[in-house]
Parts: sequence; C-alpha cells; structure tokens
Amino acid sequence: MTKGILGRKIGMTQVFAENGDLIPVTVVEAAGNVVLQVKSVETDGYEAIQVGFDDKREKLSNKPEKGHVAKANTAPKRFVRELRGVNLGDYEVGQEVKVDIFTAGETVDVTGISKGKGFQGSIKRHGQSRGPMSHGSRYHRRPGSMGPVAPNRVFKGKLLPGRMGGEQVTVQNLEIVKVDVERNLLLIKGNVPGAKKALLKIKTAVKA
Repeated sequence: MTKGILGRKIGMTQVFAENGDLIPVTVVEAAGNVVLQVKSVETDGYEAIQVGFDDKREKLSNKPEKGHVAKANTAPKRFVRELRGVNLGDYEVGQEVKVDIFTAGETVDVTGISKGKGFQGSIKRHGQSRGPMSHGSRYHRRPGSMGPVAPNRVFKGKLLPGRMGGEQVTVQNLEIVKVDVERNLLLIKGNVPGAKKALLKIKTAVKA
C-alpha cells in the first residue's frame, strides 16, 4: 500500500556512505502531518486520507477551516492535500503521521512545483538547437519554421517561447538515504522539484 507524507524542502547537502561514497542529498522537513479526514467509498465515492501540514495563525483561517480542523483537535494548516491508495484501516482523524513511516533504503516519488523561470525562449524552454552564430547568418536563437504553408496557421502544440517552470513535477524512484526521527527530517538521494521552503509530497514509489 501507498504511504505518504507532506514536507518542506530545506536545501541540499551531502553525506558519506559507509563505503566512503559521497552521496548528494536533499533535506526534507516533514514535521507533524495530521490526518484531517478519512474519505471512504460510501461517503465520498473514493478512498483517500486528507493530511494537513504546517500550522498557520488562527487569524489567517476562516470559519469553515477552523471547524474542519477542530474535528482532528489540531490547529489550522497551511497545506492540505489528499493521499490516495492508502490502507484506510491504518489511519484515523487526528492521528499524526511522522517520518518514521519510511525507512532508509526505500524508494519514493517526490512531487513539487518546479522553480519558475519566467518567459524563456525555445532553446532554453524546449532544448532546441540554435543557428550558426557567424558568416552572415541572421538566424541565431529564434524558434525556426512555423510549419508548412498549406494550413495557413501554426499547429497547436508547436514548441514556442513562453512561460517556463512553475509546474507540478514528479521525480520518481528516489532513494531515502536517512530518516532522522528526532528532527523530523528525510534525506533523499539526488534533487527534487521546487525552491527552498517549497511544499513536497513524498509517496511510496509507483514503479518500484
């Protein structure tokens, strides 16, 4: 069954393995995830648990939010997300989900919002090749041909310049190098989407 937790990206560092290898890791803080709701087929039409992460001030939350979290005896949460494919019997409203659900060596999928890059050209955005930079060429970093003459329009889906980044990205099959229960930290091998302090969803790997 799927296990999952919400966390915040702290940044990157490196640790040494027992054989002396240097492993680049991303540090994820996953303090105090609280189960706010357990959804079942009878009541909601599908199975999932709703978890909240990172307390926010009472003043910033509205009345429905306060009533919703009151059932779980917890403070209003900044991030509320659903995790599907979990074993509902393992969870009840108000239960805290901690980093110790994972162990070192497990593989996980990490989902986050990638860094926004703003408006970028087709070379950076789509990896297209540039034209020659010398000998009278006037074609350097432009998008190139817009397609054949016949349809008199540009086809949908044509790779063009535009806004880049700021999208939901999932990186699959990342290894958990270490679980620090005392400090609520996960050390995940490699890099994960998002800027520092970004919200991450960490779930059991689908393709493991």
